[in-house]
Amino acid sequence: MRLIDRYFDALRELIDAIAADTKTIEQAAALCTHALTHGGAIHVFDSGHLVSHELIRRAGGLAAFSRLQIGLTVDNTVRTRAAQSPAPHTTLGFGYIQHIFDSDQLRPGDVLFVGSVSGKSANVVELALKARDHGLTVIAITAMAYSPGLESQHPSGKLLYEAADLVLDNHAPFGDGMLTVDGLDYPVIPASGFGAVTLLWGVVAETIESMLAQGLKPSVYPSVNRPNGPALVAQVDAEALEKGY
Repeated sequence: MRLIDRYFDALRELIDAIAADTKTIEQAAALCTHALTHGGAIHVFDSGHLVSHELIRRAGGLAAFSRLQIGLTVDNTVRTRAAQSPAPHTTLGFGYIQHIFDSDQLRPGDVLFVGSVSGKSANVVELALKARDHGLTVIAITAMAYSPGLESQHPSGKLLYEAADLVLDNHAPFGDGMLTVDGLDYPVIPASGFGAVTLLWGVVAETIESMLAQGLKPSVYPSVNRPNGPALVAQVDAEALEKGY
């Protein structure tokens, strides 16, 4: 069978696996609906893949989703010292994560999605723990097929799924690659990004239906490419600002 045919078969299997357990998607949507109808917000943080971009300001997406970004860049390479650089630490200073909450943008009653395929990185675990300490509901998006077998880099020893209120399983296999190929050392075509996006658009669909059932009209973005598109998008932004969702 051609690799591309195997790829589409694997995608169908991945979607079927996610669709077979919609309970957690419904639970996540209920948490989102509750937050939005009680003055809260929904934040999305991803440790390096597409989720925090996919759901933000997208045509057909909810205006209520907000991307959480953390930026810290140090670019100061001294060539004569490169060989003397110390080994990277697995235990990080977490002052910058506390600063996220000092900024007062993440508040009690909000929902925070935290995406990490492995769930072992110290920063994502710390973010989840700190968010819960500050009264947010944390929903993890991770790979339960292998995260439990990994060693956490956080001082608590916890993995992301252990630090969250609810876990959405992206159904990625160990190592993320879905397909083995003769002649290659490792599997190809990662499942985690597609799985996470499928899960979260499912949450969006269920949230929209739940809010409409309550007589509430969530703000949904039109395509900016429609005639007068920029003005339509600005109108949706203004409505969402007024309603809170």
